[in-house]
Amino acid sequence: MPAWLTSGPRWVRPLVGVLAAALVFTVGYATSSLVRQASTPGTDSVEAGFARDMSTHHAQAVEMALIAYPKVTRTEVRTIAYDVATSQEYQIGQMNTWLVDWHLSPNSGRPPMAWMPNGTKELSPAGLMPGIATNAQLDQLKSATGKQADILFLQLMIRHHLGGIHMIDGLLAKSHDAQVRTAAEGMRANQSSDVDAMQKLLSDLGASVN
Repeated sequence: MPAWLTSGPRWVRPLVGVLAAALVFTVGYATSSLVRQASTPGTDSVEAGFARDMSTHHAQAVEMALIAYPKVTRTEVRTIAYDVATSQEYQIGQMNTWLVDWHLSPNSGRPPMAWMPNGTKELSPAGLMPGIATNAQLDQLKSATGKQADILFLQLMIRHHLGGIHMIDGLLAKSHDAQVRTAAEGMRANQSSDVDAMQKLLSDLGASVN
């Protein structure tokens, strides 16, 4: 340390201490920022793939819930439809926010499910993600009425949730991102609870999952 810093006026030493502390803070903040940037998921990461594909998966769940909500006959089924629509719409926003924060596009040149442990082998022969309803099934739901609307919605949503849970398990097997894992574990718990409730409702209605 230069001699003038220790031999100068008394007010110099406290100032030196403040400047040194500020320098340490600045260097530390810059370092932590670089670490955060270095650990941000990339466009081909499992986290980005999950956010994109699960947003698409959720969007169909919201669509089916909105179709079913005004015409199902059981209050419990209507409550599930409402919960699915609101919770999964919120989660879509959450996942899109991740992509914005990571400076990534919501779209990718990679095929769906490429981030999963088994990659695109997870897709159906028609190229659909696990649990995704076909256009014909959506048309059936749109035209169903009365008790049949309750049953068909529950059947389609159980399969949809089980497909989503499978995708979440694929993420949890590969991701170490704490934020994404916490959100995915919450999704898994909610969807598992929904599946249990919907299976019971189907039983009450005298129908099976298939």
